Amino acid sequence: MITAIITELILRKNEFDNEAIKTIYFGGGTPSVLSQTEIDRIIKSVYDNYKVIEEPEITLEANPDDLTSERIENLASSSVNRLSIGIQSFFEKDLKLMNRAHNAEEAKRSLSQAIQKFDNISIDLIYGIPNTTNEEWRENIHTALSYGVPHISSYALTVEPKTALESFIEKGIIDNVDDELAQEQFLILVDELNKADFQHYELSNFGKEGFFSQNNSAYWQGKKYLGIGPSAHSFNGKQRGWNIANNALYIQKITTGELPIEVEKLSVTDCYNEYVMTGLRTIWGVSFQKVEKDFGGKYLAYLKMQAEKFILEDLLYIENETLKTTRKGKFLTDGIASDLFKLNLS
Repeated sequence: MITAIITELILRKNEFDNEAIKTIYFGGGTPSVLSQTEIDRIIKSVYDNYKVIEEPEITLEANPDDLTSERIENLASSSVNRLSIGIQSFFEKDLKLMNRAHNAEEAKRSLSQAIQKFDNISIDLIYGIPNTTNEEWRENIHTALSYGVPHISSYALTVEPKTALESFIEKGIIDNVDDELAQEQFLILVDELNKADFQHYELSNFGKEGFFSQNNSAYWQGKKYLGIGPSAHSFNGKQRGWNIANNALYIQKITTGELPIEVEKLSVTDCYNEYVMTGLRTIWGVSFQKVEKDFGGKYLAYLKMQAEKFILEDLLYIENETLKTTRKGKFLTDGIASDLFKLNLS
């Protein structure tokens, strides 16, 4: 697999001709199961085949149970300079319900050790977990803040099909996800992190000044990115692509020099819809000037018309000719965005 990933990097290097790599992100799956040697091989291949800025953001997603003190030491001495740790919760009952591999003690241990070696750490927290009270959720947030982490990503619990969680809910063993509770806890999160001087720069992401995720910000601002490995997605502004998900088939195709990727060319309407979706999720909002410049006056008129009812309902507002979500509208961002989409190609 490592050889195939490196081969794909080489096969696709012309896609970044005359452009410099600003971020490298080890995500998806569980990249922290890779050895340090394997991670270093992949990073070296990026440097060997692409132009890379002097100090790129290099992030590794890691599970707490993989972050032994020795592993943290090794990572700290490598070119990895940012960790994203899948804490999810500091409560044992929550972790068991979500069928996580780590326990609460491992979550706290990994974080206390990592924060000594890395300045730039992000953690994931989940809200809307059945039977988790608002008081417990506040405790989760305050526990995270007590470690001094500069970035928090937080998501509502979703029930995926064919999982143990879905089975438990269907059998009545645990309560189903409560959307009203999830919204309450989202607003608690926004308020608590605002008091702690975090900026809510994207719907699910909060960062101290200077600690926004550069990698993820590139997605939300419509910048070009290259996804390497099975299931990885890429985007170049005009088309998006996704690699085959099957590991064995991925390796097989790469070995024969074939890129295992499907490509979708984006229409003007696709690009408009994508900009509305990503823009509304961020503090940068949806610029009227950009919509008119990139898509034309008809699209701007349509956007303003569709936005009117949400402005009247105090879910959207206009600031400096830019459309943004209000505090009340943030939790509903994706639904609002879908109503602003243009569904025809005229």
